[in-house]
Amino acid sequence: QVHLVESGGGLVQAGDSLRLSCAASGRTFNSLRVGWFRQAPGKEREFVAAISWSGISTYYADSVKGRFTISRDNAKSTMYLQMNSLKAEDTAAYYCAARVAPITTMSQRLSRASYDYWGQGTQVTVSS
Repeated sequence: QVHLVESGGGLVQAGDSLRLSCAASGRTFNSLRVGWFRQAPGKEREFVAAISWSGISTYYADSVKGRFTISRDNAKSTMYLQMNSLKAEDTAAYYCAARVAPITTMSQRLSRASYDYWGQGTQVTVSS
């Protein structure tokens, strides 16, 4: 069983920055494939970013590319999402997700159905 806990959300103004953290426990962190998703009110949960076990490869949704940076510290069993130049449309609950089995396709990486474990979410609200 993997336990994920997000933190770092809050209320900010457009153009500000936030850093989200996701602390994992229950399994060796570098064995997990991890990523961030978000869900705005009335919308489906959508992919934001993902990172390989080594941290070398990163993947982003087009809507956040160039503004958000995903990273991981396997020694601390923690994943991060640095969010810069925030926009009102970034307002959502942000969730970290983890998967044990290897990811073999990009469609797997982007699909919320591919992930076995989820955190409780942290709210990010950006005022314009």
